[in-house]
Amino acid sequence: MKMTSLLPQNLRVVIRPIQYRDLDTIERLASTSANSDTENEHQNGEPLQWLRRWYGFLKFLSWFPNPLRYRFCAYVAEQGRDVLGMVQVSPFNRTRTTWRVDRVMLERGIERQTIGSQLLRYCFESILEARTWVLEVNVNDSDALALYRRNGFQRLAEVTHWEITPDLLAELAESEPDLTNLLPVSNADAQLLYQLDTASMPPLVRQVFDRQTCDFKTSLIESLIDAVKLWVTKTEVVSGYVFEPQRKAAIGYFQITSDRQGKKPHVATLTVHPAYTWLYPEMLSQLARITQGFPTQSLRITSADYLQEGEECLEKIGATRIEHTLIMSRSVWHKVRESKFVSLEGIQLPDVLQGLQPARKPIPGGMSWRRGEKRGSGERMGNRHHSSDSVAFSSDGCADRGNCPGQMGENDQES
Repeated sequence: MKMTSLLPQNLRVVIRPIQYRDLDTIERLASTSANSDTENEHQNGEPLQWLRRWYGFLKFLSWFPNPLRYRFCAYVAEQGRDVLGMVQVSPFNRTRTTWRVDRVMLERGIERQTIGSQLLRYCFESILEARTWVLEVNVNDSDALALYRRNGFQRLAEVTHWEITPDLLAELAESEPDLTNLLPVSNADAQLLYQLDTASMPPLVRQVFDRQTCDFKTSLIESLIDAVKLWVTKTEVVSGYVFEPQRKAAIGYFQITSDRQGKKPHVATLTVHPAYTWLYPEMLSQLARITQGFPTQSLRITSADYLQEGEECLEKIGATRIEHTLIMSRSVWHKVRESKFVSLEGIQLPDVLQGLQPARKPIPGGMSWRRGEKRGSGERMGNRHHSSDSVAFSSDGCADRGNCPGQMGENDQES
């Protein structure tokens, strides 16, 4: 009887945080999952091989508030002793109002839509501070698109990933960029970079990303952590922005990450104010000049569909499209609509307003809160049942039935 009672529990799918014993299965899922064929390094986050070495340290940091608390936040779906899938999420901004789905890996030969939906909904229900969720998925990954759309994600923007070959970089580096006010980035420039980021995005994207000035600042602890990470990985990060003295605003920003060993391609981020699109070729030349100081590698850069001038510039110089992805978002209203206890769809506004209206039309009149006084028997024959220490209220709201208009006492009827 005991074995029979435990069998349904073992077959039930349980969602729980990832543990060290799951790393072997997660590595196998990463190599066999259908989603792994279309995932890029910008989606994967931390490499799985790196997790085995630093798992204990990251687990310790997740116990108390710190900048690395959510460095690796993942959950697995387990049935019995078999891990069927994993989801990895992380905060998208400093205020943690928007979270990002970094990856979803599922076992082959299972109900992928069901298990994937359970993993995603567990994140939606457990991370209460998240008002919006975002993710990036390849446009050709039909299974992932169906999974995300089934769970309320909608299209937000399209992103194109480009690659500039080393020969083209050497050609771009020959031209002198016209950037007279190119300055290095520091925490003092956070407000300028925030204004530039706000101006470069449409309102809907800006609302979903919900970035603040603090997102462009780096604390002392984060600076030390980044320095150690760059030293271990043997990489270097160079960033700068173009300042406009007349408007006292930043009109262009770039950041490039290069591998000093030459094993990985350069990765760059470029943001240009919509009113200064002539900066695109100049800043690309600046990026090409920076890459010349490192081993020969290609440069990878992204552009969004709401920055058409940037895509036109990259296509004009001969950059190659390597991937086309879709940014999708899910708002908090899906969580309210899917709640088991509250359903806003069945509530009609006229019915709610009608319930707030009084049942009867109120009759204007005075209301006395004074305690009753002794009167003669001829004056208050109709109030003989009321005590002198209480206030008498009728169903019409009158304090004294004998004094209510439109009603007659017993003495008046007898006369």
